[in-house]
Amino acid sequence: MSVKDIFEVAKKDYEKWGIDVEKALETLKQVPVSIHCWQGDDITGFEVNQRELSGGIDVTGDYPGKATTPEQLRMDLEKALSLIPGKHRVNLHAIYAETNGVEVERDELQPKHFENWVNWAKEQGLGLDFNPTLFSHEKAADGLTLAHPDEEIRKFWIAHCKVSRKIGEYFGRELGTPSLTNIWIPDGYKDIPSDRLTPRKHLKEALNEIFAEEIDEKYNLDAVESKVFGIGSESYVVGSHEFYLSYALQNNKLCLLDTGHYHPTETVSNKISSMLLFNEKLALHVSRPVRWDSDHVVILDDELKEISLEIVRNDALDRVIIGLDFFDASINRVAAWTIGTRNMIKSLLYALLMPNEKLKKLQEEGNFTERLALLEEFKTYPFGAIWDYYCEQMGVPVKESWLEEVKRYEEEELLNRT
Repeated sequence: MSVKDIFEVAKKDYEKWGIDVEKALETLKQVPVSIHCWQGDDITGFEVNQRELSGGIDVTGDYPGKATTPEQLRMDLEKALSLIPGKHRVNLHAIYAETNGVEVERDELQPKHFENWVNWAKEQGLGLDFNPTLFSHEKAADGLTLAHPDEEIRKFWIAHCKVSRKIGEYFGRELGTPSLTNIWIPDGYKDIPSDRLTPRKHLKEALNEIFAEEIDEKYNLDAVESKVFGIGSESYVVGSHEFYLSYALQNNKLCLLDTGHYHPTETVSNKISSMLLFNEKLALHVSRPVRWDSDHVVILDDELKEISLEIVRNDALDRVIIGLDFFDASINRVAAWTIGTRNMIKSLLYALLMPNEKLKKLQEEGNFTERLALLEEFKTYPFGAIWDYYCEQMGVPVKESWLEEVKRYEEEELLNRT
């Protein structure tokens, strides 16, 4: 039987529950995922004065083929995107500026340093998102940036965030789709602080200055990202969830939830419905924490499916901006992008194919027996057949056949890099 024949049989299983499979696939086509560029080069970037990673960030592994130039990184992204169904976005950090061999400090970056990225995005039909890079720098060596007690250091990072917003605005104007410019800082202390309030006052004041200039949300959306702890900030992080949640609500900014930035017993999926009640939009960085914020490649696990279910059953596909954030140098980097992004999209399809209205009704009626039975039975519904058909229709490899293309690319391109 062909992929289409198997799809037609599987579709009938879903249709008996009133699920419009064709409509689900059309909906899925419209959902972009923001794919992080830094998986391809282990968060090295292209600054003339390249620095060691810092800020509690670590990338493990030395698989051959790491991108070392902007051209290589874009080529690798193109290869991954050719294996992923749908039209998506690419997320950049400030350290991916191209300055033609001239050393440009981060507070002096300009849109022109990202022209190559914008031209490439236009050719590929992609949107671009952005992040100021507040780590891996001598002015962040002690683990403090926007909350630093030294006003001059705070001013430097404030200026960097200001120019970053202008770069995001440039992306939005040029590409016709708003850029999400997200601020994450590593600030905190290794041991128990004697003053938690003052650093948070510094951060609040810094953010107020950064966001003082109004930028049309047609071009740029501002987000702030919290964290529970980091390497070097185990006891105290200035930008906690409570801080940024409050700041975002009070200042009409997006609160970005990273799946690895909470206590091990917390799940982001459980936060989404509460956030949607009080926020017009929210943003996600999806990774896979293994005991800590270790940013493993996303797999189709229960939490990923639950995140997508929360988005879909709450009719929030246009309110939740989905991005990825993992970096694994122990496996082929193009394969990592492909695995993680395909799994994110798979989880959304899984959620779109659930009888969500029926399940809600059963819960309201107190019919927990039938609700649990259906939830369990749908785990083995022929979801894979629908996914295979979607991939075929979108012109990307079906099942694991994409791996052969990655192997070929590795032999012809990646293994020839020095």
